[in-house]
This record gives sequence, structure tokens and C-alpha cells, in this order.
Amino acid sequence: MKRLDNKIALVTGASRGIGKAIAMRLAEEGAIVAVHYGANRSAAEQTVRAITDKGGQAFPIGANLDTVSGVEQLVESFRTELLRLTQEVQFDILINNAGIGTSPPMEETTEDTFDRLFAVNVKAPFFLVRHTLSMLRDHGRIINISSGVTRIAFPHIMAYNLTKGAINTFTLHLAKMLGPRQITVNAVMPGIVDTDVTAPWLHTPEGRKFAAGMSALGRIGEPADIADVVAFLASAEGRWITGQCLDATGGSHL
Repeated sequence: MKRLDNKIALVTGASRGIGKAIAMRLAEEGAIVAVHYGANRSAAEQTVRAITDKGGQAFPIGANLDTVSGVEQLVESFRTELLRLTQEVQFDILINNAGIGTSPPMEETTEDTFDRLFAVNVKAPFFLVRHTLSMLRDHGRIINISSGVTRIAFPHIMAYNLTKGAINTFTLHLAKMLGPRQITVNAVMPGIVDTDVTAPWLHTPEGRKFAAGMSALGRIGEPADIADVVAFLASAEGRWITGQCLDATGGSHL
């Protein structure tokens, strides 16, 4: 029996990068995975195919998460699919992964840019949790993808950094609130990970040397490194960990 057999997971931003790796890892462990995407349905369908080709179960659901109405659309689509597949609307694991992965320097950040960062990176996870709490089973899991920038100073992406600080605070207080239901809430803080977001600068000799040099382990993080941490927290083995922000930076800047 697999660790997540009979579990249902919703992974936001699962069409690429870290989110895709998480979706595939949870499916590998036996979960039925809702693969959320913002605009690129074909990429989400590729993730679903990658899962089903290996014998897993998954389905795509699309919604733009820069407004609360978009979050509500996601929840409604998710409910519809759950009813179709299981004849009920309960699920077990929520992964708040979707987000804008960077920001301009402080002196170039406009109010619109700042507001959109907080809308996608903070407001959307908040309201997604709010609208799905009645659907999330007791003993469930909420895992928020934060960032190592909450520990390591990168002032050139200041606005982004603030959003991840908010996610860590959200994680702490939500864990306390949901403890009586035996729902664990944790955040995972990746460091530099090789994804399409980091590729433009990471896939250069200078970028690779810089990123690998940050880690005590001397290499660049991969999406699977983060997905494995998430899978552990989502499993029964992670039942005694809650309210924590787990550093998954490969020992960056120790």
C-alpha cells in the first residue's frame, strides 16, 4: 500500500516547475491529484499525462488566482470534479504552491506590481484555505510553499520577500487554529531551484557557480528535492509536525 492511497490532493500552480514535481510525487504515492493551472492548460494536461502514464490519477482545473473571484472559480471547479469522481466534496491535502516567483528592485516596484504580488502570493492562499476548510477532512494537510528568502537576505526582490514572510506567519497561526481538527499546517522554504523561472540567469556558467556555491551541499536544487519534502509532510509520517517552516535550501548560507 502506498503512503497516500485513498487521499485527494489539490496542488496550485502544478503545470510546471516545483508544482509539477509535487503533483507527480503525490500521485506516485497514491494520491488523486487536482493539477491547477493559471493560463497554460496544455502544460497542465502534460502534467496529468505524465501522472496517468505511470498509473496515477489526476485531472486539470484552471483558474486565475489574482482575484478572489478566481479563487472561488477554482473551488467551484474542484467541487464539481470531486463530485464527478468520488460523489462527495471532501479532500485531504492542499498545497499552496502557485505564486509570482520574483519581483523588481524596490526602486522599480510600482503599486500595481506590489498589489499583484500580494494578490497572487498571499491573498489567494488565504482565501483558498478559507473557501476549502469545510471540504478538507480532519487529519488533513495544508502545505504552503514559502521561500528561503525569509531567512537569507535578497533585498533586490524586496516585494516578493514580503509575500513569503506573510506566508510563514499565515502558516504559524493557521496551524494553531486547525490543531483541534488534527490538520497539520507547514511551510516549505526552497532555495534556488532549477526551474523555468530561474533558468534565464541560472543556466549560465556564472549563475550555476553562484547557486551551487550557496549550498552547503555544493549543488543546485531540483524540483524533486522540494517535492520529496512535501510528500513527507503530506504523509502519515509527518503527523507530528505542524506550524513549522522547513528550510529546504540545501543548507544555503549556513
